[in-house]
Amino acid sequence: MYLNLGSILLANANERPDATVLRAGDLETSYAELDRAARGVATSLRERGIGSGDKVALLVPNVPEFTIAYFGILYAGATVVPINVLAAAPEVTYFLEDSGARVLIVHPLFEASGREGAKPLSASVLLAVPGETEGTVGAMALADPIDEPHPTSPQDTAVILYTSGTTGKPKGAELTHSNLLMNCTVVVPSLMPPSEGSHRALATLPLFHSFGQTVIQNGMIASGGSFTMLARFTPEDAFELIERDRLTIFAGVPTMYFALLHHRGDRAHDVSSLQSCMTGGAPMPVEVMNAFEEKFNVVIQEGFGLSETSPVSSFTVPHRPRKTGSIGYPVWGVEMCIVDDDDHRLPDGERGEICIRGHNVMKGYLNRPEATAETLKNGWFHSGDIGYRDEDGCYFIVDRKKDMILRGGFNVYPREVEEVLYEHEEVVEAAVIGVPHESHGEEVKAIVALSADAKATPEDLQAFCKDRLAAYKYPRFVEIISELPKGPTGKILKRELRDS
Repeated sequence: MYLNLGSILLANANERPDATVLRAGDLETSYAELDRAARGVATSLRERGIGSGDKVALLVPNVPEFTIAYFGILYAGATVVPINVLAAAPEVTYFLEDSGARVLIVHPLFEASGREGAKPLSASVLLAVPGETEGTVGAMALADPIDEPHPTSPQDTAVILYTSGTTGKPKGAELTHSNLLMNCTVVVPSLMPPSEGSHRALATLPLFHSFGQTVIQNGMIASGGSFTMLARFTPEDAFELIERDRLTIFAGVPTMYFALLHHRGDRAHDVSSLQSCMTGGAPMPVEVMNAFEEKFNVVIQEGFGLSETSPVSSFTVPHRPRKTGSIGYPVWGVEMCIVDDDDHRLPDGERGEICIRGHNVMKGYLNRPEATAETLKNGWFHSGDIGYRDEDGCYFIVDRKKDMILRGGFNVYPREVEEVLYEHEEVVEAAVIGVPHESHGEEVKAIVALSADAKATPEDLQAFCKDRLAAYKYPRFVEIISELPKGPTGKILKRELRDS
């Protein structure tokens, strides 16, 4: 049976060839132009000996060459290996070696780390730039186009996404053509509100990350929409592009919403075109969500997913009760449940690990059968997240299983403490971690960033929490810093706070 994720582009190149699919700066690219360029890249890769199952790595930010190369690789029947553009040379070496990538396509901004990372290996390096210079994506795109995508099957690996590696070396989640095609053609359109025309989204989430890749790039292409690329997020640039291109969809992680909410620009921007906002990747503080919705008059839909689940597993949807602070309901074709440490299902209201099964679950971790068996047990993917389901079938995340703090025999869930901190009017960012303690095992510590004119002291914040939390939950240590460390998606990096 033939199935290729690239068919989402192929279909709309045939049905709406002249419609705009992506914008970057002043550049607009049509479906036909993107398809033609991807076909050229596919031909060039095949001429370089890249065939079915071969891996091609991308070290490219949100520029058109990412999308051109991505679909060119798929058209060639090969596998895409996106790499975090912030990866250092040794990390690039690891990703290339672990995946077995034969080619690395790298943007000039990251050429030094890319070439140095590829040096110990036999992978060839190509530059992700436009133009006609040999060895670049631009030149590859101009090659004679491949007649049709190379035959692939539903269970062939389309993309390998490396997990964050918080507990050791990152692992490559193998996502199939079927996994990703179902997620972007069936799931994503169901999350978007009805629109008289095609939806237009802002692509500021990194495309090498599963959220931006599936929901924005692939989701817009599958639905016949378009997306505007923003390589580096700033609230001012985001507002400018939403206004300029009359964008209807914004997807971001919570820190992006914080930045937009607290941005003080020279003028107010017209964002009335926005019909829907989406968030995921980290829990959205309720106070921030409520304030954003009131200020901009647009609903934020919160969802849940992981690299291993393509990523979308659950989302709030318009036709079911929306509950603030929840991650919504399992999406079409996906099941979720809550289990205890012995893998027994728990009743509604009880906290346990969230497990997932359905068309979105990866086929496994590349070359790691033991890790795969540990995560995929009894037909279910074990997420490592603690949550519960209410009587309406709506799911809530309490915290990451590994983030839970065990203080004196009591479980403290950092998100609960963080929610209280965000209620304080001077708190802009907050993260709660466990730190070693001689008698209690672990103690609760809060690290916060405050607004520019804030006057709160650590003692003030501790007292604020003490009045609102049980005695074992409030933070005994509070540290104020200028800004919390974040990854490329804007997600707060708690592991760096633990290591500092």
